[in-house]
Amino acid sequence: MPKKQHFYLILILGSLAALGPFSIDMYLPGFIDIANDLKTTEALVSLSLSSFFIGISIGQLLYGPLLDKFGRKKPLYFGLALYIMASFGCLAVTNVDQLIVLRFIQAIGSCATAVASIAMVRDLFSVEESPKVFASLMLVIAVSPMLAPTAGGYLIASFGWKYVFVFLGFMAILMLLATIYKLPESYKPDPSYSLKPKPILNNFLLVLKEPQFLTYALISSVTFSGLFAYVSSSPTVFMKIYEVSKTGYGWIFALLSVAFIGSSQINSIILKWFTSNKIITWALMAQCVVSLLFLIFALNNWLSLYTTIIFIASYLACLGLINPNAAALALAPFSKNAGSASALMGALQMGLGAFASVMVSIKVENSTIPMPLVMAIATLTSLFCLFIGRKMIAKKLNLAYNTQAI
Repeated sequence: MPKKQHFYLILILGSLAALGPFSIDMYLPGFIDIANDLKTTEALVSLSLSSFFIGISIGQLLYGPLLDKFGRKKPLYFGLALYIMASFGCLAVTNVDQLIVLRFIQAIGSCATAVASIAMVRDLFSVEESPKVFASLMLVIAVSPMLAPTAGGYLIASFGWKYVFVFLGFMAILMLLATIYKLPESYKPDPSYSLKPKPILNNFLLVLKEPQFLTYALISSVTFSGLFAYVSSSPTVFMKIYEVSKTGYGWIFALLSVAFIGSSQINSIILKWFTSNKIITWALMAQCVVSLLFLIFALNNWLSLYTTIIFIASYLACLGLINPNAAALALAPFSKNAGSASALMGALQMGLGAFASVMVSIKVENSTIPMPLVMAIATLTSLFCLFIGRKMIAKKLNLAYNTQAI
């Protein structure tokens, strides 16, 4: 493949992968302005973020089979067109309910770009090239939460919150044109592929019966829900309670993203000396201490802007160590159903994330307590899953060993 074509393919696939993170983070600095314009509360505005998470959770389960049956580009056209319509539809909203529904539709559309970009890397690049391309995509996805709220903060401060959706809509139009004219169809449609619910559900049930998947997928998803609690409540906590400006909030969000990205990079280094299991155990225990201290400070009204940033950064740093290791261990038992396992884990993450963002929105108006409360519950639940899950895994291994001995 010529270097120029190689560069354009990675650029397009990276842009497709970044659409979801930009859609989540770019409008966060506008929560207070949206609430004022729509004559509602920030808590109800944050439900538009929850509906987006629900849409992503559902969409990941839908697009996998569609991409296998119809090829990569047709579902991508559909998803981008749906996203564009929903984005420009957000300009005409007159109440928060309309925004919540349109964000759900927008999420269903954006799922096509996330799932298709990963599938097309496997299709278009060799086994030797794929890890480098995936690394580039992961870097784009990781950097997006740093850029999106900062850019969104300046855009909202200059033009208003609706221009975020104008930007996202035109971003998707450019991606659609690039997909049509520059992206090759990388997978031949398979008319024989069944879209009936029963075989698809059977695959998911087989995955769920694997104790190693269930244990580590739950750990990954439940701890990740703490991240969603932070994302959902951070506009109110930073801009309303601590009175940070829109642009200042964007920079704080970018700074906190560095903690998550940095620790996930450090993880790849320390794996030379420690196993994934060991890293998860110690990181999860550290995260428990951090989240409980965060909650104690919040309950006693000891928090300030700087201590809040320190606690969140510490939580995210632990998450950067837990999540990649948990994901690797969850998918390790699969070769045949790796796609179903990956989709199911993504759906669990987003589904629990949506639940956490709803929970944290209930009483977030003038309180810092809901964020650390959800984080503490998530971490303690994950630690419980770890100890119970390891017993289940050991029981299965012993049973398999005894069966072979017989």
